[in-house]
Amino acid sequence: MLILLISFFVLVFLRVPVAVSLAMSTVFVLFQADFNMTMMPQRMFTALDSFPMMAIPGFVLAGIIMARGGISKYLIEALRTWVGHLPGGLAVVTILACAIFAAISGSSPATAAAIGSIMIPAMLAAGYGKRYSMGLIAAGGTLGILIPPSIPLIIYGITSEESIGELFMAGVIPGLGLTGLLIVMAIIYAKRNGFKGDTPATWGERGRKSLKAIWGAFLPILILGSIYSGAVTPTESAVIAVFYGLIVSIFIYRELHWRDIRPIIVESINITAMIFLIIAAASLFGLYLTNAQVPHLVGQWIADSDMNKWIFMFLINIIFFVMGMFLEAVSIILITLPILLPMLAHFDINLIHFAIIMTINMELGMITPPVGLNLFVVSGIAKEKLGEVVKGVIPFIIIMVLFLFVVIFMPQLSLWLPEIMMK
Repeated sequence: MLILLISFFVLVFLRVPVAVSLAMSTVFVLFQADFNMTMMPQRMFTALDSFPMMAIPGFVLAGIIMARGGISKYLIEALRTWVGHLPGGLAVVTILACAIFAAISGSSPATAAAIGSIMIPAMLAAGYGKRYSMGLIAAGGTLGILIPPSIPLIIYGITSEESIGELFMAGVIPGLGLTGLLIVMAIIYAKRNGFKGDTPATWGERGRKSLKAIWGAFLPILILGSIYSGAVTPTESAVIAVFYGLIVSIFIYRELHWRDIRPIIVESINITAMIFLIIAAASLFGLYLTNAQVPHLVGQWIADSDMNKWIFMFLINIIFFVMGMFLEAVSIILITLPILLPMLAHFDINLIHFAIIMTINMELGMITPPVGLNLFVVSGIAKEKLGEVVKGVIPFIIIMVLFLFVVIFMPQLSLWLPEIMMK
């Protein structure tokens, strides 16, 4: 196990892609153990041969269509007429737009890119500090993996064999709670720094903008409503979202043309291939863990130790935070969850609740250097050094850590909605 970890982190620090690092280090260890190598490609294929897994490319494609087809732009314009007059109105619009986009894309970097490309220039023009604007977009983008649908929650559900629908429901209240917390923080910041809102829009303007945006606003309702009603599976809802987004973008908004389809598909393939390669490589890691009986041995060690539930939770959150500095969410879930499952059973920790705790940690990983994906996205959009983005995001990291403690000590925030809706 030590050789595997050392070789993996050496490859990562040499800037070898995470998926390749994971696969190469695992193959090296298994080769040393005279393992049957013909099982490896079979295991990698089996890991991807899953119907729920097909929801990932669907939601990725739907998010890209939304960003390029005008849906996100019109949603932002409508939100601005309703809340733009508040203190820090543009910041509030940014957070709400991130929350709505999160309910379609399931991806943090996609959320940060789609909203940041529109709102960072607008906030700078309104006099907001560049550091604050970049930090807000990076933090708001993390809502993409907490508010359902969420790609990491899909991966978690497949790995732990938990209901993806229940996991999605568990993310609703914490997602809305974090959204509200960011909005309160934005308003307080605006009042302290004297940022006034826009001139209040007329009711006529609000009506026109809202009517224009209603097609896009209906998409999260369509996705989540169809899943929670039991009419479709998450995978089927992803396909519905893609076709709905295409129809709205091409025939209603007319901002997407047939020549744009190919670049959209290429971008979605690149993102999906990256995720799927990590999943396939992590399946080899899981093969090694099973062969070496690591989960059983770790579970036995926990059972024989005097560690209690809260010490375990504290340690595991520290581990998640450190890993989030170097790895992205899918890798962390696939590497750690098979080992953690026996421990969670030993301490009687609800797997649905733990999924949300893990996801909030993955959100933090998106905005912690040196490998926070949202930091790179925002840095590219704002054409600013990565260090400046990091300075802007530090206050939001503190807020999210405090929110993580609230979720840990109040499990009903995650469990109440699944319990009510699954009765």
